[in-house]
Amino acid sequence: MTAKILDGNALSAKLRESLRQRAAELAAQGFQPGLAVILVGENPASQVYVRNKIKACEAVGVYSEKYEFAADISPEEVLGMIAALNADPAIHGILVQLPLPPQFDEDEVLEAVSPEKDVDGFHAENVGLLAQGNPRFISCTPYGVMEMLSAEGISLRGKEAVVVGRSNIVGKPMTLLLIGASATVTVCHSQTKDLAFHTRRADVLVAAVGKPKMITGDMIKPGAVVIDVGINRLRGPDGKLCGDVDFESAKEVASLITPVPGGVGPMTITMLLANTIESADRASAK
Repeated sequence: MTAKILDGNALSAKLRESLRQRAAELAAQGFQPGLAVILVGENPASQVYVRNKIKACEAVGVYSEKYEFAADISPEEVLGMIAALNADPAIHGILVQLPLPPQFDEDEVLEAVSPEKDVDGFHAENVGLLAQGNPRFISCTPYGVMEMLSAEGISLRGKEAVVVGRSNIVGKPMTLLLIGASATVTVCHSQTKDLAFHTRRADVLVAAVGKPKMITGDMIKPGAVVIDVGINRLRGPDGKLCGDVDFESAKEVASLITPVPGGVGPMTITMLLANTIESADRASAK
């Protein structure tokens, strides 16, 4: 058995066309969705991510502003910019690109963003709403994963789901969404004993740990759905990208699998656009 590949690029293109239409309708009402992106420092990966997000905004009709700061800027200056953006009616979403330089308290910065403009879904208020099953914004990567599963018609009710990774960005919100979909969820992490014991039980396996090819084919239940959230750059002259799953061995066991690149990654940006447009929609209703 060779797994069906879940094409995140194709699904993203379909969803973005729908988002483009929603953005145009809002713009016609005088509420063009607006996203502000704050980038501190010169992390190459962050610069690529921000560039891709700005490009995606342009493609669907979301107004975007980018604020770039040197790595040695004071936290107070960035917090001041966030306060100004919170008060700007033309901005419906604020994104602070992580990681931040060491002089920053990331929690302090993320909490400074208005929860009504927190399109990343990182603010404590929005995390709490998600935990209650009444989300305002859903963290973009887990949101994208759920959209991929939905597009394939995969019911999670009663399924065994295993999430490998417990980060605030992916692992924890992913767990909450799976619970909300009535899956039985196990969360594994660096202190889990016998990881393979748990992963082999999973009908749906989500890998989000940032370790190249950590999940191999012999750790996967035959016929499982495998979602690879990881994106790692291998050492060597070509610097090839790979996920947390050993794709070549896993695809011979799984029924469905996401590739890296081209799987969850495009969906993350798409759901950022969806959250921004949803925020503008809410503003238009006030």
